[in-house]
This record gives sequence, structure tokens and C-alpha cells, in this order.
Amino acid sequence: MEDVKSMQITDIKRVIDQISRDKGIDRHVLIATLEEALKSAARKKHGNRIDVEVQYNEDTGEIEVFQFKEVSEIVTDPELEMSVEEGRKLDPECEIGDSLGTKMDTASFGRIAAQSAKQVIIQKMKDAERDAVYKTYIDRKGEIVNGILQRINKGDLVVNLGQTEGILPVSEQVPRETFQRGDRVRAYILEVMQDTRGPQVVLSRTHPGFLVQLFKTEVPEISEGIVEVMGAVREAGSRAKIAVTSSDSDIDPVGACVGMKGSRVQNVVQELKGEKSILSPGMRMQQNMFVMHWHQHRFHVLLLMKKIGPWKLLFLMTFYLLPLESVDKMSDWHPS
Repeated sequence: MEDVKSMQITDIKRVIDQISRDKGIDRHVLIATLEEALKSAARKKHGNRIDVEVQYNEDTGEIEVFQFKEVSEIVTDPELEMSVEEGRKLDPECEIGDSLGTKMDTASFGRIAAQSAKQVIIQKMKDAERDAVYKTYIDRKGEIVNGILQRINKGDLVVNLGQTEGILPVSEQVPRETFQRGDRVRAYILEVMQDTRGPQVVLSRTHPGFLVQLFKTEVPEISEGIVEVMGAVREAGSRAKIAVTSSDSDIDPVGACVGMKGSRVQNVVQELKGEKSILSPGMRMQQNMFVMHWHQHRFHVLLLMKKIGPWKLLFLMTFYLLPLESVDKMSDWHPS
């Protein structure tokens, strides 16, 4: 870093590679930044009118600065033109109108020019670092991240995620859930936004997606695509319901999510500080159950459909998984 800031052009390749690794910035972005900084330094020293080109040599790891002038029969502007005699010294075959470059001595740029270039480099590197962080987290939107609570700002939790900070707003915190500075915080990436201060990662512990991702972590069948999460609803801190289905008739989706002796679902409940999760078969399985009831108890189903209506019957049988006899007892029930 110091080599770059002090404008030492030698061994620049090693410095670029090191910064690229440490900061996660694309090396091509760093090279472009250095080239722009050297152009700025050259123009600061010799004026904005000069034609400057900066070239980075991948093989030697050096950056060279060239000033280009047009070969002219009569030189009227020495900053932009050179005589035919000067041109022939650089290229014996040059002709009038050709543009020829001469290598500039970067040491001659001076302290002020070097300082200006340094500021350009630092600012560009900050911008590149912010862009790299944004790209990292925008691709992780909808995933779970772990961090350490750094501070509390007007109720919002500021979480250190490593590369950047995440904000867990009061509105996305579970009621009665408390954290202390230094606590581990596990949350769902709700939103990633670009800001003048850098990327803003908004976290949530109340979003239904947090519940779904927790089950994906605990249940291998979900990550393997055998069990599919159809949807989830939450009353954060109190209760939740998640609908699951299976593409394999031999695998019970609810049983897979519950785990041996409830181990999988208990891990989720523990992370949610006791929030009870109710698992139910997804719509495809519910439809299959309804068809099964229809074939086995067609007459009874028709009577109940006439009594309470088809939609209420389907709702009670599938969403609450109630058998026909229970539906019959609740036939006078009306939703509030």
C-alpha cells in the first residue's frame, strides 16, 4: 500500500496483487486507477493540455507514462507538437502528422502532483472496495449471515459482518428478544442498498424467509431438492407455520423437517428463542389427501360441501388436516 501511495513504480505488480487479495478488489480496477492517477499527476505538473497515455506492462509489472506530440513541419505549440527532426530521432520513418510518444520521468512530477495522484488512488480504491462489498452481498440477498453485535444505535442493531456492517432495524427484531454488545447475531439478508457511505445491508429476524432458510440449513432433504418449502407465515416471537411437500413419495416432508426425536425442528425453535413452528404438508399433498377423501367418502363429502360450502370444506380438511368426522362437528364454525 505504501509503495502505491508514494508513487514508487517499481515492483508495482506485487503491490497490485497484494491489495487485490487483501481488499477483494479486481486487479484490473486497481491498474485502471493507477493509470488515471498518473495521468492526473502528469497534467498537474505539465498542464491539462498535454496528451498523456499510461501503459501497464503485465510482464515486467511496471507502469510507464508517455507524452504524445504531433510531428509538425513548423512547431507553433511545443506542448503538443514536435519538429520533424525530433520525430526522426524517435522514429526514422515518421512523417508529418504522426503522433509520437516520449517516456516521461515520473520522479519529475513533484510532491504536489504525487499527492494529488495519491488522493485519486485512495478514493478510487475506496470506491472499488465498496463496489466489491456490494456485489458480494447483493448476490447473498435472501441468505442467512452471522455477525457480532458491534453497537446499538437508537434501537437498531449494528452488526459486524466482516467485510461491512449490517443493520438490524427495530422493525425487523423479534419482540422481547434482547442482545448485548459482543453477542453473536444470526439474521436474514433482507435488502442490500448502495449509499454514499457505502453498501447498506439490512437484516431481519422476523421475515418468513429467515424461518425457511433455517430449515434449509437443518434439513438436508430441502437443500437436495427432495423436500420443497411451499411457503411460510410467522407471528415473530410467538408462532409460525411452514408448508412443505416432497417429490419422493417415500419421504414424509413433515417428518424430514422434524427430524429424529424432533432434533431438527428443535434447532430451529432454539434459534428463534422458543417460537413454535407448525409444519404441514404443502398444497400438492393436501390436494392428494382431498382426492383420497373424495374416493373413500364421496357421499359424506357431498353432504358436507352442501352444508358448509366447498371452499370451507377444503380449507378445514387440507390446511388443518382435519378428518371428515371433525369437519362434520365443526360444520357450524364460521371464520371471524
